Amino acid sequence: MPTSTDIAVSIAQLRVEINHHNHYYYVLDDPQIPDAEYDRLMQRLQALELQAPELITPDSPTQRVGAKPLSGFAEVPHAVAMLSLDNAFSDDDMLAFDARVTKGLEVDEVIYCAEPKLDGLAVSLRYERGLLVRAATRGDGRVGEDITQNVRTINSVPLRLMGDEFPPVLEVRGEVYMSRAGFDALNKRQRDHEEKPFANPRNAAAGSLRQLDPKITATRPLAMYCYGVGEVDEALSGASHRDILACLKEWGLPVSPETKEVRGVAGCLEYYHQIGEKRAALPYEIDGVVFKVNSIRQQQALGFVSRAPRWAIAHKFPAQEEMTRLIDIDIQVGRTGALTPVARLEAVFVGGVTVTNATLHNEDEVRRKDVRAGDMVVVRRAGDVIPEVVSVVLAARPDDARAFVMPTDCPVCGSEVRRAEGEAVSRCSGGLYCSAQRKEAIKHFASRRAMDIEGLGDKLVEQLVEMGWLNSVADLYDRSALPHEKLAGMARMGDKSADNLIAAIDKSKQTTLARFLFSLGIREVGQTTAQSLANHFGKLPAIMDADEEALLAVADVGPVVVANLRAFFHESHNREVIESLQRLGVQWPDVAAKRDQPQPLAGQIFVLTGSMESMTRDEAKAKLQALGAKVTASISKKTRYLVVGADPGSKRDKAEKLGVPILDEAALESLLAGHSVTD
Repeated sequence: MPTSTDIAVSIAQLRVEINHHNHYYYVLDDPQIPDAEYDRLMQRLQALELQAPELITPDSPTQRVGAKPLSGFAEVPHAVAMLSLDNAFSDDDMLAFDARVTKGLEVDEVIYCAEPKLDGLAVSLRYERGLLVRAATRGDGRVGEDITQNVRTINSVPLRLMGDEFPPVLEVRGEVYMSRAGFDALNKRQRDHEEKPFANPRNAAAGSLRQLDPKITATRPLAMYCYGVGEVDEALSGASHRDILACLKEWGLPVSPETKEVRGVAGCLEYYHQIGEKRAALPYEIDGVVFKVNSIRQQQALGFVSRAPRWAIAHKFPAQEEMTRLIDIDIQVGRTGALTPVARLEAVFVGGVTVTNATLHNEDEVRRKDVRAGDMVVVRRAGDVIPEVVSVVLAARPDDARAFVMPTDCPVCGSEVRRAEGEAVSRCSGGLYCSAQRKEAIKHFASRRAMDIEGLGDKLVEQLVEMGWLNSVADLYDRSALPHEKLAGMARMGDKSADNLIAAIDKSKQTTLARFLFSLGIREVGQTTAQSLANHFGKLPAIMDADEEALLAVADVGPVVVANLRAFFHESHNREVIESLQRLGVQWPDVAAKRDQPQPLAGQIFVLTGSMESMTRDEAKAKLQALGAKVTASISKKTRYLVVGADPGSKRDKAEKLGVPILDEAALESLLAGHSVTD
């Protein structure tokens, strides 16, 4: 009968042996034992851990999957920002990048580290004392999502680093991807189970990582390549980026085997074209090549711009293109009434997806490219960009190809189509009466940053409009148009959901002038412009009746916004809807007009971070703007104050580094009350 000591020793030996084989199989792609033998090792370890469950540790090979499903993803602030890379789209762009680098370093030639740019999802891994403790998505570069449980299921990611010379804290950055073979197998499985297949490997990888149940992620064929480091509490050995990658590889982390040092821009271009030639043969999707100045000292000398390092660039491959037949040209009417010609295509696989529609942008573009129904056309799709028709294959044009004619009446509501002087876009004049615009107008009106009607989602809006129950945004507040019994009788609604929705609609009646202006969906009038108009005029009638000169006096308002405002309020039906909304109880307090009050914070830039108790951040922003301040999302040397609430995150650290004064909530309230603060 084995003793507890014998079991502990056997467990430790098996873990070392299994981790060794995992590294050779998943990272080096060089399996040393048959799968059946590997399975026997895992079964022995599982049996021993069953005998001694107190010896199970988070880094055991048996524990890659086992956590309960999550209810959501927690936010993870990045100690070191995960910055984007600038892009190069041509050899000339690369020559210009190299010229900037050599000039900045005052050298004739630079050694670069080159590697393929995987088309996956950027992820950060945090190891403490060699143990994987957290994994996070890139997010906005400053804050990501905690996906630790899901990343633990990726076999190429070590749960514990190899060796013992790694730093106590090591944050590793890399790309999680899905191989072509894995993607094909996954989609076959989806189709076999009569489930929707994924569009491309990148979407499949991203969707797999964002599963709330890690057991689902574990069934997906994900892998990872590491390309750099973030926070490290000790300097890494080696003077170059390539040395750092060698360290990562030594510690058991997967690194692209295609990584290579190249000399000067000539070496970069040669490598780029070599990888481009073997692109189709690689086992994974790539969309370009990344070049980084190899010397860490030189990287530090070059530094960063606001969103990207000066010492690195992504040289993207040309957009993928294919030929197909253009069946017809339809007209799509958008939320603002814009009429967009859309090419209906014979299905073609391009850029990783099957494309049946492509934008033609506007009437002028159709004329310029001479696109006709029946033509053979070249379709391009680059990354997540909407597919577009690039050109016509004139040699293949059929005799019955039909020239495009922009309709004079809206194809949806029959209203007159107008094209303003100097604009490329034709628009339906039906406004809120056009059903195509009505759906999007109501969605926008109800959205969180507009009237904030909780529970009124896009699908519900579409249903209500299609059933004829909502003909304008005013109908939302008219109980005769949208009574409780109608709502309760809808599929998946019921009495409680109907009560909640009506309560949310009633709650939204109390709003602000800025929110109301934004909710109207006037072209070019976003949140900031709406707030500027509210602060300047104070009352809605003053805005509605303002002439061009008065509107131009508002900060951030130019001729285009003026034209859109005047056109919107000139339409009688828009005024009728506004009157109906007010009659049905939508109201807001008037604002003390900026033109009639002092602006003690004029020209001062504020940044808000963290959660506040006495007011929301949106309320704090509105109060600061009312006093003339400008509120931005990012900190710079121009920032006058950083206002911090609870859990301020990395912005506080950056403010301290830049010497930006920091105000707590009490100091902000004092400032808003007209009292001075001491930096």
